[in-house]
Amino acid sequence: MIDHIGLRVTDLSASRTFFERSLAPLGYTVLHDFGEEIALGGPVPGVRKPVPDLWLSVAPEVTPIHLSFFARDSAQVDAFHTAGLAAGGRDNGVPGLRPAYGPGYYAAFVLDPDGNNIEAVFHGDASLAD
Repeated sequence: MIDHIGLRVTDLSASRTFFERSLAPLGYTVLHDFGEEIALGGPVPGVRKPVPDLWLSVAPEVTPIHLSFFARDSAQVDAFHTAGLAAGGRDNGVPGLRPAYGPGYYAAFVLDPDGNNIEAVFHGDASLAD
């Protein structure tokens, strides 16, 4: 299991705005602000408080990556996509089923200010099984 990830960004202020707004529907907030680095986190099953699992730090250049976030249901995916576009992101895939990725795979994709492909995904009822 991945504990956290560090994402390099060229404009921390723009990225903070994008991630704060687009991940809010998934329960994410800024947990730490160290000036040139911030950490966001959201709810983690079995943990009482949010965990800082997304760290943003400034870099002069970045190589875009794909980063996906778990959603509890398709409504959260829809809300992520709407919030991401409102926060200045660019559409990279409207909310919907993606059967080629697996049964019940419901996702949306938004490009952040640095071109990172940010996804929210709900794996259908199978993701809720024990």
